[in-house]
Amino acid sequence: MVTVPTAVILGWPVRHSRSPMIHRHWLASLGIAGDYVPLPVEPERIDVVLNGFAELGYVGGNITVPHKEAAFRAVKSADDVATALGAVNTLWLDGDRLVGGNTDAAGFLANLDEKAPGWDAAGTAVVLGAGGAARAVVWALRSRGIGRIVVVNRTLDRAEAIARHFGKPVEAAEWNSLPKLLKKAGLLVNTTTLGMAGHPELALDLAPLPEGAVVNDLVYVPLDTGLLAAARKRRLVAVDGLGMLLHQAVPGFERWFGRRPDVTPALRDLVVTDIGQAA
Repeated sequence: MVTVPTAVILGWPVRHSRSPMIHRHWLASLGIAGDYVPLPVEPERIDVVLNGFAELGYVGGNITVPHKEAAFRAVKSADDVATALGAVNTLWLDGDRLVGGNTDAAGFLANLDEKAPGWDAAGTAVVLGAGGAARAVVWALRSRGIGRIVVVNRTLDRAEAIARHFGKPVEAAEWNSLPKLLKKAGLLVNTTTLGMAGHPELALDLAPLPEGAVVNDLVYVPLDTGLLAAARKRRLVAVDGLGMLLHQAVPGFERWFGRRPDVTPALRDLVVTDIGQAA
């Protein structure tokens, strides 16, 4: 029984999510009587859960892997970003109508704006990977007017699918073209799982990157990935992925609980400590 305004995160699995920690911190800091809870939902049950969401008693929720595309299909309407990506990560109710949006792109941009001011002067951005995160990043980069966006993936046809979906200035390239591409890149973004805890490292020579280039790894467990360590060794601007997680949570909280929270050093420290304990 839901007794206070409560939001939820739906995923499979979902116990690893830091979202409950983030939202409960904001609820406590702002003195709001509410809660945010995990709800593990198997892929075969997600359509039933989403179709009956209005009856569950929640004010809204977040969607994480592997349910973002299912959520897009289930909502009655979606914002422009979710529509462009075909994926929803934030849910809310308009009466009894389930509505969705996608805040991943906004979180990505807010993180770079905070940690690397002026990053959007980059003439060329290179995006590693061709999954859902890469689509959000490409949408965000296009929205900022980046002149050339190159999606690089080991399976070229997946990168080409993104380039076709978004059109100019997005293009696709093979992995072995990276040394040449990096020579002109002002921004490098890793959207793959390479370097994530439990996955192989991302073996990439950053020597071709020009001075002042920004390297952003969306991985945040571990927080200090091999890619970021290599970037710092070259004295490039290194931006971790935790800020994207924190900033993408802001719009949902504001919609569900009526107050816009701040991404503060105290919140970041809370999550960093938890990541350290979990490592």
